[in-house]
Amino acid sequence: MSVTQTMPETNTAQGTTVQKMLFILSKATIENVYAAFIMANGARMEGIEAEIFFTFFGLEAIQKKKLEHLRVATVGNPAMHIPTMLGGLPGVEAFATSMMKKEMEKLDMPPVGEFLEILSDSGCKLWACKLAVEMFHLEKEDMIDEIDGIITVGDFYSRANQENTHLLFI
Repeated sequence: MSVTQTMPETNTAQGTTVQKMLFILSKATIENVYAAFIMANGARMEGIEAEIFFTFFGLEAIQKKKLEHLRVATVGNPAMHIPTMLGGLPGVEAFATSMMKKEMEKLDMPPVGEFLEILSDSGCKLWACKLAVEMFHLEKEDMIDEIDGIITVGDFYSRANQENTHLLFI
């Protein structure tokens, strides 16, 4: 008995079966925000649809007053390789944030606001979580102009309801 296995059709230009990537961003630390943005931008560069759902503290990345003041998480972050007690000392978070921003500038990484514009212009959809917006007493006017809307979790999941779509929680 011979079994013939058929491979899913791939997008030959990109060499992948992934058609859509949906990112959920729940924390607006610099390292999480840039991870989501870089992954979404990479998807768009490969011709893959991309969307980011900003929920809970991730909303700070799309709030006009907060997006340029994001920081590195120094407390409870094992990747910092410093004891939690030291990470909480005054000035440590600001120093780590400054150092990371300098390194990102060396790599020609755009600041958060500019990166959001780039993502939006590339076709990446940007969504604010309705529950979190209400919980933090925010309005659409508090958000950047580039957001595509304020939607529920159910609305976001319905956007994933197609073949070759992947969800990634950051």
